[in-house]
Amino acid sequence: MSASRTTRRIVATALATGAVLSAVALPASANDNDRYRDRDRDRHHGQSRVSISDVQADSPGRDNRSNRSLNAEWVEITNNGRRSVDLDGWTLRDEDGNRYRFDDVRLAGRSTVRIHTGYGRDTRTDLYQDRRNHIWDNWSDTATLRDDRGRTVDTESWGRGRNHH
Repeated sequence: MSASRTTRRIVATALATGAVLSAVALPASANDNDRYRDRDRDRHHGQSRVSISDVQADSPGRDNRSNRSLNAEWVEITNNGRRSVDLDGWTLRDEDGNRYRFDDVRLAGRSTVRIHTGYGRDTRTDLYQDRRNHIWDNWSDTATLRDDRGRTVDTESWGRGRNHH
């Protein structure tokens, strides 16, 4: 066998091997790109990491408008993501239009903050609406969380006509 014929066979084998490897690698890299594109879409446009995780609309005991009774009525907001979320300008509303606006609040990753109806000193885990009357209807209401652009992030309903997220 001549040297040029041997060289041609080696080159042909190398090209064929490269074509097979490219065909196998191409679908895998396309899937990786889809996975990254999906992750980025979810991070920016898809499901929110922040949600209404719990509501205590009916303050235990008698609803007597005492600060203790008002603060036993609350809504919890949870950040299910790893990164913190700036809640500045976000709102929490009831069906009657009562609104609480988050000011200068950053919710750490994988953490929860409880928004009480009455008076108190805001902390990392508890915020206060500083109201003198109960907000959440014991029997039927909807809590709506909106971001700083007014887009609904999550809702939680209870009682008649409940419409859970």
